[in-house]
Amino acid sequence: MNSLETYLSILSMIILLIMVLISVAFFTLFERKILGYMQLRKGPNKVGFYGIVQPFNDAIKLFSKEYMTTYLSNYLFFYLAPFINFFFSLLIWVLVPYMEVLFHFNYSMLFMFSCMSMTIYFIMLMAWSSNSKYSMLGGLRSMAQVISYEVSLMLIILSLIFLILTFNFLNLNEYQKFIWFFWILLPLFICLFVSFLAETNRSPFDFAEGESELVSGFNIEYGSGLFAAIFLAEYTSILFFCFLLSFMYLGSIYYLSFYLKVIMLVFLVNWVRGVMPRYRYDKLMYLNWKIYLPISLNYLILILGTILFMSM
Repeated sequence: MNSLETYLSILSMIILLIMVLISVAFFTLFERKILGYMQLRKGPNKVGFYGIVQPFNDAIKLFSKEYMTTYLSNYLFFYLAPFINFFFSLLIWVLVPYMEVLFHFNYSMLFMFSCMSMTIYFIMLMAWSSNSKYSMLGGLRSMAQVISYEVSLMLIILSLIFLILTFNFLNLNEYQKFIWFFWILLPLFICLFVSFLAETNRSPFDFAEGESELVSGFNIEYGSGLFAAIFLAEYTSILFFCFLLSFMYLGSIYYLSFYLKVIMLVFLVNWVRGVMPRYRYDKLMYLNWKIYLPISLNYLILILGTILFMSM
């Protein structure tokens, strides 16, 4: 890799991350519009044309608010954790398997797993450093939830890895030229979609931010720019998971229809938020350990058995 390719790669990453942040801004507008129409109201429509400037006004409002620091918080971790969490949620975007100059490599799936697993540590740091009972309870809930769902999530993705026999995302494009994995592995697609909702603390699994019982949970003491960093990290992860689902199960990334599928999945995430009540915590654990884990294990054994049978 010569110096020109290195500069192009860095420039491409910067452009990609800027576009991701703009996408997150309009993702919030998209979500509020969908929820508005589902609840028979307009959603934001005052600022600009059909409320199109609303996300930027929200950002200005958040970053210009006065910030109140709690007296008993552990300042260093309290301030650093939201930004490091945001950094890791942006870092996985450089793995998006475009053809040319981004950092796709042979072990990109393993790198993605590593970055995804780091987020729970920073949620726990945010919860602990706030020195609040509500935030600590929210952090403990989130830790149990994310660790539980990571088990079935890894097994589901492991089934795909055994099918394509590589950790490189680029090979997913090659193997879906003629038929999408969606048609072969539909139950796994549904399990993975729900696991991603649980992994990102998204409704109906938003137990870490249970407003009714935990008064906003692990981020109760955060406001202003720190809250914006937590918010951006969550929505960046949701958008990436929609990308991930799309190029894992719904065909190649090199067509315009790919982005329409991503928008469809983003709509599905928001639709679930609009129609589903919050799950009960014991049912959340039951869903993972008694339903998704056996399904993903059985599929893994089926795929391994098929590979061994075909190689005989």
